[in-house]
Amino acid sequence: MNTSEGCRRHRQRPRHRQRPRGRVRHARITLQDRRNPEPDTSGPRVGRSGVSVLTGRLRVTFGRPDPVRWALTSAHGRPAAQNGLVPRHCATLARSVRLLSAFRRERREPEHFYDLMARDTVSLLGSYTELQGATVIDVGTGFGFFARALDAAGARCAGIDHDLGELVAHGSAGPNQLVASALALPFRTDAADVCFSSNILEHVPDPWRMADEMVRVTRPGGTVFLSFTNWLSPWGGHETSPWHYLGGDRAARWYERRTGRPPKNRYGHNLHPVSVSAALAWARGRDDVRVLDALPRYHPRWAEAVVRVPGLREVATWNLVLVLRKKES
Repeated sequence: MNTSEGCRRHRQRPRHRQRPRGRVRHARITLQDRRNPEPDTSGPRVGRSGVSVLTGRLRVTFGRPDPVRWALTSAHGRPAAQNGLVPRHCATLARSVRLLSAFRRERREPEHFYDLMARDTVSLLGSYTELQGATVIDVGTGFGFFARALDAAGARCAGIDHDLGELVAHGSAGPNQLVASALALPFRTDAADVCFSSNILEHVPDPWRMADEMVRVTRPGGTVFLSFTNWLSPWGGHETSPWHYLGGDRAARWYERRTGRPPKNRYGHNLHPVSVSAALAWARGRDDVRVLDALPRYHPRWAEAVVRVPGLREVATWNLVLVLRKKES
């Protein structure tokens, strides 16, 4: 064989061996949820998207990727509610900008703001627990936006609020909505799969009694989702912000002089200072719950580390989300 013939054969040789037909053509790897790190002992799962095997902290899925299931995978790497109504929650910078923009229009377009907030929050909740068919108690349901979003996600929701005017502000009160106190929930112990509250804790005179009640009515293995605006955040004084940094009473007087009417959220009456540190101390001091997460509600995922910095977290967190799992007895 001469040199030119050898060169021609070398050029004709395929550079990569072709993959035989019938072999695995796709693989997907996602991190196991670090907030629920127990290994899955249920074994491989087989579906239209292939076989899913969980080994250690990696989940490897063989077969054709299923775009619907992929879209329904939570931001933490675990399946969200599977009824197709709870989208994947992604705590991105774009999401934070979108929420802030809607917040600036709250007074002009409250329905737009609260509907967006409700859908975003239910998406976040759905990344920690299955909502399809779950019994949920919404503490401080107010206008009912969160209750409607929970119902749309497949949950069976009962809401309570101490103010009848809030329940009927946008029409008649919805089904399973009650006038009751958050400090003495009218439900039996271990009644709900999920106990949920959004921005109510700072409005009750005894916040940790309300938090205790939320844990009481949640069944073992259930989820407590508690969110509130901390006092030293830029919006801690609500409509009197940022003058609340000079004192709650002074901020209320300044607001009344400026607008000619007292603030709706008045310091010492229906607005009380609650701190991030106090919330973490309360949660960690209970032996019947496990803290799944403590994160700034409106921030991108990469900014959640501020919660771990004492002092800074009181200002930078803005709004804290506590997610707890009630321990099995």
